[in-house]
Amino acid sequence: MDPWFDVARSLERILLENARALGWDTEAFVPEVRTADPRFGDFQANGVLSYAKRTRQNPRALAEALARSFGESQPEAAAWMDVSIAGPGFVNFALRPEFLSAWSKRFGTAEDLRSGAGARFAGKTWVVDFGSPNTAKQMHVGHIRSIIIGEAICRLLEFCGAKVIRDNHLGDWGTQFGKILYGYKHHLDPAALERDALEEFERLYKAADSACKEDPAALEEARLELVRLQNGESDAVALWERVNRLSIDKLESIYVRLGVRYDHYLGESFYRDKVGRVYEELTAAGLAETSEGALVVFHPDHPRFGKQPFIVRKSDGASNYASTDLATMLYRVEHFAADGIIVVTDARQNDHFEQLWLTTRKWFAATGRRLPEFQHVTFGTILGEDGKAIKTRSGDPIRLEALLDEAEERSFQVVTAKNPDLPEPERRAIAASVGISSVLYADLSQNRTGDYVFAWDKLLSLEGNTAPYLLYAGVRIASILRKLEPSQDVPEASAAVVETPEEVALARKLVAFPSALDQAVSALRPHFVSSYLYELAGAFSSFYNANRVLVEDDAVRGRRLLLCRRTLLVLRTGLALLGIRSLEAM
Repeated sequence: MDPWFDVARSLERILLENARALGWDTEAFVPEVRTADPRFGDFQANGVLSYAKRTRQNPRALAEALARSFGESQPEAAAWMDVSIAGPGFVNFALRPEFLSAWSKRFGTAEDLRSGAGARFAGKTWVVDFGSPNTAKQMHVGHIRSIIIGEAICRLLEFCGAKVIRDNHLGDWGTQFGKILYGYKHHLDPAALERDALEEFERLYKAADSACKEDPAALEEARLELVRLQNGESDAVALWERVNRLSIDKLESIYVRLGVRYDHYLGESFYRDKVGRVYEELTAAGLAETSEGALVVFHPDHPRFGKQPFIVRKSDGASNYASTDLATMLYRVEHFAADGIIVVTDARQNDHFEQLWLTTRKWFAATGRRLPEFQHVTFGTILGEDGKAIKTRSGDPIRLEALLDEAEERSFQVVTAKNPDLPEPERRAIAASVGISSVLYADLSQNRTGDYVFAWDKLLSLEGNTAPYLLYAGVRIASILRKLEPSQDVPEASAAVVETPEEVALARKLVAFPSALDQAVSALRPHFVSSYLYELAGAFSSFYNANRVLVEDDAVRGRRLLLCRRTLLVLRTGLALLGIRSLEAM
């Protein structure tokens, strides 16, 4: 890996080494290198102030000593950047044009960028659990955030060198299947099943539920269907497996549209024969106890969970989410050798996953198991323009498939209005890509923990921080490069150093890509990449408006073509990390 791919991380490493050489306590000193206000430079080390306060020293004097040591220990790096002190002790680093141009030449392909980022999680295996709908039910708009955010996190981790295992922890087991199997036997419409399996399964459940409320015999038959399934009777299991297979087929048709894939569909049913081991080990370790007939775990050292038990087996002996989730944690460590586990759900499940992790830590410590990293990634709610949770006019949840259909149709209307002469198949293809991308980006451009307002006019706009704006920026750059005659091309290696203010600003923004990537993957917040891409597109627009690219002068044309190519590369790479497919024309 090129140490200068991520300038901020390289500066942190050097500053720590220099602080150690100066005799500082490097356990207490954290450089805290961040991108800086452009007025002061490209990067700023903020950690001197907190270190000075902790050690009761003069921060300005410490900053000056650290800056001097940088020049002495890193003469090559010091030749590429200007180091200065600002305020009471901020250390600023301003990259010189020579470095900016050299960086753009060095990282010329997507593989170069991936290689530069790849050491972060090299050799690490992460299991990412996202999506996780119930089978035999249609997905609605509330499912989309877990799917979109989860896939983006997978792509970020993979880009940074991790082996990622995508797991869709389906809700494919439970009491509802008694009614679904009853409905399948008594009310099935084969043609409807062929058209849309999930819609038909929902209809069957409603028909069965209604029958069970009206007829005790129907209720008893549905109960027996569940008993037969739980006892493993072959015909009941075969029918249940068919329901789940058809459900997954339908789900996958939606995942394909979203650019999402899974390695495994290990639902709740997969763990139903693995929970016994959980009960035995928790009891043997003294962590679980019987309370009112249920097997529970208390956490007396926790302010809330000391009295709020984690129920791992219900009083009737049945398993629940806690049981299967504990079995899932164990399976992922033993079977997948997971170094890290990420679960992506809405924030309403915070308590459950906090108790799950507390229990897992104590359980694994008691049994001598290696403890993986664990992150519960949460998100807010999608709101309508009225500020309330988004729903249909009738008050029902919006079906996810219907939302995607509407995105494509609205996008088709926009594309047709702007390009009426394009053949309809081309307009449809562009609209499909732009429509889905707009939905993805509307979500991923938000800080995931907040709510956001879903507004069609805004997310399909060619102006502002939207997918159409970024896609069009890429199309415009690609168009510039297509106009290039072979005789006008200039070898990248001989491109001159950037000069104009707009060239320098764009080159600086390109060098900031690794920092945005680092922020996104460290916090598991894809919006840091989205914000960066929007700023990059803005920097390119300013550059292009002020600097003609295809000029006569070879030196000028060469450096501007290099900037165009690198902007397009980073823009497309960043969009791909968000699951957005770039276009050649719009």
